[in-house]
Amino acid sequence: MTSVIELVEHAPAVSLALPDGVGRALAAGDILDAAPDPYAPGRWSLRAGSKVGSVAVRVPGADETHTVRVLPKTPVARLFFLLGYSLDPKGPWRDGEVEVAEHRDLLPALAHIVERQVDRALRQGLLQGYRVAEESALVVRGRIREAEQIRRRFGATLPVEVTYDEFTTDIAENRLLRAAVERLLRLPGVPRDVRRRLVHQRGRLADVTAVVRGQPLPDWRPTRLNARYHTALRLARVVLQNASAEHAHGGLRIDGFLFDMNKLFEDFVTVALREALRGSGRTSRLQDAHHLDEAAEVRMRPDFVLYGADGAPAAVVDAKYKTEKRGGFPETDLYQMLAYCTALGLREGHLVYARGNASHSAHRVRHAGILIHQHALDLDQQPAGLLADIATLTRQMVPDLRV
Repeated sequence: MTSVIELVEHAPAVSLALPDGVGRALAAGDILDAAPDPYAPGRWSLRAGSKVGSVAVRVPGADETHTVRVLPKTPVARLFFLLGYSLDPKGPWRDGEVEVAEHRDLLPALAHIVERQVDRALRQGLLQGYRVAEESALVVRGRIREAEQIRRRFGATLPVEVTYDEFTTDIAENRLLRAAVERLLRLPGVPRDVRRRLVHQRGRLADVTAVVRGQPLPDWRPTRLNARYHTALRLARVVLQNASAEHAHGGLRIDGFLFDMNKLFEDFVTVALREALRGSGRTSRLQDAHHLDEAAEVRMRPDFVLYGADGAPAAVVDAKYKTEKRGGFPETDLYQMLAYCTALGLREGHLVYARGNASHSAHRVRHAGILIHQHALDLDQQPAGLLADIATLTRQMVPDLRV
């Protein structure tokens, strides 16, 4: 038996009948807010936060699966623009090359995009490169590992412990692609046609060593030689880093994929600002560490700090994936920005929200003279409109800059 529960991020809580173990597993899995309904025994109150995606809770021995889908308020196509731009602003995200096809849910769209990019990367065949290999051999190849030879062979001349560079397809880039494809094939909710294409891609990567679950992911560096792999590799890392809900709880198995919209929005805003300011002669740092107090005991990490040519802070920005309520934005955000401005010696600070009743408002702090700006980005608009809003924000941060 399979039941599907659909929730919307940051929507009001809903009361649903759930087995007690499933409810406890969801509550313990840091997936959403789950608590027993105090007014209805046997029912659980579920409320989605900023994490969107799909997870399945499987009950062993009962052939029972409960799938929870958390839908983003942001259109899926726009969500992937935000993701892609933060991964690589010069990638295909702005030019319409990455399409979500007819998929309107997060996981099916992600699986479709990853499969298409893997197919594009492998179209000219598997990338080859050099890999350091170590083995025991009857002939000397490469260099002898003298320490290993003494430790393992006790003076015997054969076999020889050697190390050499092997030209092979079994390299980090291909291993990452295979790991991402296999991970998607294990996730619930991947459409049948996409799953069939993913199986085909797995076959093309069959001779590549599988990544052992729990081990660090293979490291790769973008170069001219692996340029056709770049987009696929960045998406593969997203799959492997965000498909983190897989674990067992009380005999139940939770498996899924979740995006944190807070992190996604923050990454987009800070990377877009950095790109808009590129070539301006100023330096920008993301999540730059500072201290609030003179004793350097209270740490703070603004999302984005801009430094002038003299090395002094010139602007500070904090991104908040929140929408303005009837009573306005949370006052605590203003207090936080006031602390940033005070510690950095700035007269102005900028808060950037996902949506607001007005595109811009400002508050001047009494007796301090600090002006705190509140900007709102409309995520429903087209990518060109979002980047135009970022350019406007940049001009407000640095009035003498042409963007």
